[in-house]
Amino acid sequence: MPSPGGASAAPRLPMEDSFLELLADTLDSMDIPARSQFLQRYFRATTQLDLREAQCLELWDEMLARRLELSKQLSRPVSLRTVLLDVLSTAGLLRVPVILEYDEFKKLQRNAVTDPLTGLYNRRLFTETFEKELNRARRYSSPLGIVILDLHRFKEVNDKYGHPRGDDVLKAAANTFQNALRTSDSAFRIGGDEFALLLPQTDPDQALALSRRVEAVFAEILRPLQLAISVTMDHGVANYPQDGDQSDQLIHVADERLYRLKHASHHRAADATTARSPMQPIEMPPATGAIPITSATDAPSTTFADLSTGSKHPFATSISMPHPSASYTVQRKAERVSMVGTNAYAIIGDQGARRARVLDLGFGGVALELEEAEEFPENLLAILHVPILPPVRVYLKPVWTRRTSEGTFRLGCHFIS
Repeated sequence: MPSPGGASAAPRLPMEDSFLELLADTLDSMDIPARSQFLQRYFRATTQLDLREAQCLELWDEMLARRLELSKQLSRPVSLRTVLLDVLSTAGLLRVPVILEYDEFKKLQRNAVTDPLTGLYNRRLFTETFEKELNRARRYSSPLGIVILDLHRFKEVNDKYGHPRGDDVLKAAANTFQNALRTSDSAFRIGGDEFALLLPQTDPDQALALSRRVEAVFAEILRPLQLAISVTMDHGVANYPQDGDQSDQLIHVADERLYRLKHASHHRAADATTARSPMQPIEMPPATGAIPITSATDAPSTTFADLSTGSKHPFATSISMPHPSASYTVQRKAERVSMVGTNAYAIIGDQGARRARVLDLGFGGVALELEEAEEFPENLLAILHVPILPPVRVYLKPVWTRRTSEGTFRLGCHFIS
């Protein structure tokens, strides 16, 4: 009913017409290749017509023009539903119209931009999203990280176990990204066993740290598959603006670094396996005032865990506590991630009275920098604040300390539970 002294409220569109208005808005935001693919699937679902992508674009443009024409003639808006029937009937294409439910529309929209096996975004959306994020990074002078990843020895899994097991590995990679990435990051499957990550507001150190975290999480998620083949996730990182300001430049840099890292690390691992047994001592250069790190012989195993929740942290792995009679070290399972240049720090002690910089972080421990030399107990409580990760409550065992050339003191610690 009209309001007293006012105009009548605009009539509410039927649900089907509202849906088609939403469809028009969605298509307007898509690039031409994605729009044509979407329209081809849409016309097939609604009318059972199997049309070429180019023909679908022509029909859609004709619908928009016809809508404008009819609206002028009738002096009122004409729904897209009416125009759809008019254009298809005039063209002699309409056979059996089908009402498409909203849930089916969302499914169709999602299928156009996602990989059906892993649920990750596909290569087409990667190209489109990369350009948008790059434009945003240029506009606001903010960093942007891109990571290209692939699975080492993935083909061997397919050859040995068959493609269904290979699919399980690909799904494990997708689960890894879901667990390891931030909400602002995006993951894409851009090839058979190739993936890409876009990391807005991420500098080179942070991008590298997150890439290594992804590798560690992938190893944990893959463990229940009990594969005899050691599948690993290799990465190559590039950053805007340090490595280029165009998408193709950054992709090229990330690809090159992926290749070099893959070549160097896997050849080094093969050489190390041939040259020595896993428990052969590794010599380390002596450091003035340093406490020797000892081996894990006959020692209990502990893990780096978030002791506030009791859950294992994504950086966690089994490490071993020192045996007092040994004087050599076991090989690290992975390189440490440098935190130099970031705002990473640790709050030390039960009362949180002392603060130290975090210099690097690895599977087995952490290196801290303090302004003055201090006496620490055998077990040290600390809360680590590092980029990308939430604050982590840990217990540390001080292992060695030495004075740096700047006059500060570097403290190396094991993680203990």
